[in-house]
Amino acid sequence: MKAGEIRKKYLDFFEKQGHVIVPSAPLVPENDPTTLFTGSGMQPMLQYFLGTPHPLGKRVTDSQKSFRSQDIEEVGDNRHTTFFEMLGNWSFGDYFKAEQISWMFEFLTKEVGLDPNNLYVTCFRGNDDLEIPRDTFSAEKWQELFSGKGIGAEIADFPEENGMQGARIFYYNEKKNWWSRVGVPGNMPEGEPGGPDTEMFWDFGIERELHEKSQWKDEPCHVNCDCGRFVEIGNNVFMEYVKTASGFEKLPKPNVDFGGGLERLEMAARNNPDIFHIDLFDSALAVLEEESGSKYGANEKQTKAFRVILDHMRAAVFLISDGVTPSNTDQGYVLRRLIRRSVRFADTISHKHKPIDERNILGAIAEAFIQKYKGAYPELITQSDTIINEIEQEEKRFRMTLERGLKEFNKLKGKSLSGADVALLYQTFGFPFELTLEIAGEEGMTIDEEGFRVAMDDHRALSRAGSEKKFKGGLADTTEKTTRLHTAHHLLLKALQMVLGPEVHQRGSNITQERLRIDFNYGSKMTEDQKKQVEGIVNEKIKAGIEVVRTEMALEEAEKLGAEHEFNAKYPERVSVYSVGPIAHPFSLEFCGGPHVGNTNELGHFKIQKEEAVAAGIRRIKAVLE
Repeated sequence: MKAGEIRKKYLDFFEKQGHVIVPSAPLVPENDPTTLFTGSGMQPMLQYFLGTPHPLGKRVTDSQKSFRSQDIEEVGDNRHTTFFEMLGNWSFGDYFKAEQISWMFEFLTKEVGLDPNNLYVTCFRGNDDLEIPRDTFSAEKWQELFSGKGIGAEIADFPEENGMQGARIFYYNEKKNWWSRVGVPGNMPEGEPGGPDTEMFWDFGIERELHEKSQWKDEPCHVNCDCGRFVEIGNNVFMEYVKTASGFEKLPKPNVDFGGGLERLEMAARNNPDIFHIDLFDSALAVLEEESGSKYGANEKQTKAFRVILDHMRAAVFLISDGVTPSNTDQGYVLRRLIRRSVRFADTISHKHKPIDERNILGAIAEAFIQKYKGAYPELITQSDTIINEIEQEEKRFRMTLERGLKEFNKLKGKSLSGADVALLYQTFGFPFELTLEIAGEEGMTIDEEGFRVAMDDHRALSRAGSEKKFKGGLADTTEKTTRLHTAHHLLLKALQMVLGPEVHQRGSNITQERLRIDFNYGSKMTEDQKKQVEGIVNEKIKAGIEVVRTEMALEEAEKLGAEHEFNAKYPERVSVYSVGPIAHPFSLEFCGGPHVGNTNELGHFKIQKEEAVAAGIRRIKAVLE
């Protein structure tokens, strides 16, 4: 069964169960400052879990495009990808555990035709300290369904320590079987929803051959083992709790969130543990073999190169189709990194005798993916010229410096690279820090990461030295008028991102008692309509009377929440974050030392005085409060 068939069967199945099919949200989140990308099917649905009624009712289903940049380094094995489709169905205060588990068992075993003998399940073990009980209902429901197929389904605890124990259903702790936006219950802020989940796994090696050949062969094998024998194919999240000041309370109406990896379901249907053997990669893989003169699976090094290129090019196609272009910041930086990693890996398997300008192969691979997905995502065809052009141009730009950069890297070979060396490779040859780190790791070298940050700070300081005489950064003072404009500045930045795009970020700031100034990255002059939209959003939030909240938290936690901050800036281990609105779901969220007003209704009427260019790709707004 191919991915397109599975996608259609899934949507049709849940439509029959009363769900409305909705289209995929973009990979770049709309009106969500907490993250760069849509990384799960649940992400665009969060507002409906928090109480906003869904316009299409209490039951919806979709196939959501998803991208996880944190998995870039993991790509190269048989199952990790950065881009994937997440099949999802949701209940907003309607059905719950019994219906969802029964439907999933029916879909997997009847619609997809998976052998239930190869299915295994995990459930939430519970946490006595937090007074969250064990999810015995889910475990017993699964047991009942397996028994109905004549399959023994023992329930076991502590599988990590005791292996499989002859069981089919296992309890795990909150690190494995709990879901919230911020992870385990202990990390959840007040007002954050979360709940236990029950996950489904496919067993590719019933006789343990995969485990026995892996680096974990001397450890007990269990369903959450990393040996590759088991792969998670779906996850039912039961959103039934909310974090409060006194602990965890039940939500008035519990919700269901299912997420199932489309690609992994095809892996299970084919019973092939290599995700790059599913049909979605077939045509692109054939193009890569022809263009490179190499064969997939020839050896371990070539196999990794094929997997990196195929994954990264598929992701690049979808990111560009959703408006991302290669750049040195935010989403554009991630896209550039994907393309440049692909170029480097392509050179490890392609015709080395060809001149540099004849080695460009990424555009042809992108075209293969566009053709493969055009039925499900017709927008790829209408944007194909833009997608292929962006990839080809970035490949050409990087190839111009890649060989010289690698020659420079080879001159620096030793036990370690200094921070200045790494900064040179970045500034002169366009090597992203992560690329240098990766190449150094392959050569058994270490990198002075702190030295690199210092070198880059020195470089930025020199670059800004001239402009700072003309444009003093920060607040002129901490008077009431300046403080009010400082809060308006936060509202303005968020409004600019909503109107112009989430890739817009602050590139300079100056606030006095009379006016605020903000420099931000944007490629063209704002239209009058865009300026009116921005003013309207800011004044709407002022009129709404939203509380402005200061929160001290760990740097890591603030970054996970997606707080706006200066690119590549260094911050202490604990930071101050200001949110306009509650931190669990704010209008804006920024690293900031303050000061700010206590409520947006203290600001008055916001007015843009002037919008102008100050440098290539940098615009400036001057605004006042009347």
